[in-house]
Amino acid sequence: MEQTNFPITHWSEDDRPREKLMLKGKSALSDAELIAILIGSGSRNESAVDLSKRILASVANNLNALGKVSLSQLISFKGIGEAKAITIIAALELGRRRRAEEAVELTKITSSKVVFEIMQPIIGELPHEEFWILYLNNSNKVLSKAQQSKGGITGTMVDVRLVFKAALELGATAIILCHNHPSGALVPSEADKHITKKLKLAGESLDVKVLDHLIVTETKYYSFVDEGIF
Repeated sequence: MEQTNFPITHWSEDDRPREKLMLKGKSALSDAELIAILIGSGSRNESAVDLSKRILASVANNLNALGKVSLSQLISFKGIGEAKAITIIAALELGRRRRAEEAVELTKITSSKVVFEIMQPIIGELPHEEFWILYLNNSNKVLSKAQQSKGGITGTMVDVRLVFKAALELGATAIILCHNHPSGALVPSEADKHITKKLKLAGESLDVKVLDHLIVTETKYYSFVDEGIF
């Protein structure tokens, strides 16, 4: 005999995600319950919460991994149409952008870990390489961050003149170089070392210090300074 789940409207009020949020606050909800609020409804045989649990299980209950799932992959779940899939993607993207904005607000750089916390939400999960610069004032606080190249790192793709033109316009006294390795590898390439040396030499003539170069992956980072090769 086929089992039919009770819809959320038949649950006790304390167990309904929306009511639970209003009564107990957002932190009382599980990831699945928050996603259930986004999608609104499940199907005749599956509640919105159960559907959300199934979606999360497909990415090992990892929200970062869910943020990489494509529209077509979400739509492949029974009960998820285009509108619901777009809602999930939009919500996760807003969360990613919020992390990025919170991290950069005049943050003082005190260690390579602080740089990683700023840059991971921006480049740590990208499928391609990007090269970014953090511009710092004389108190080592972040004045700005800027993408310099996309798709790979070579001496010709990173324009040294533009890097230091921005530094002078911002009144930056130091910069930190950052790029990601989508492969997850934390070993600097010869190209990584070459562009680091090139930018350090250029900075010396303009009295703008290159403080470090970080390679960022989804969960880890490599600091040229920490590894003693800077």
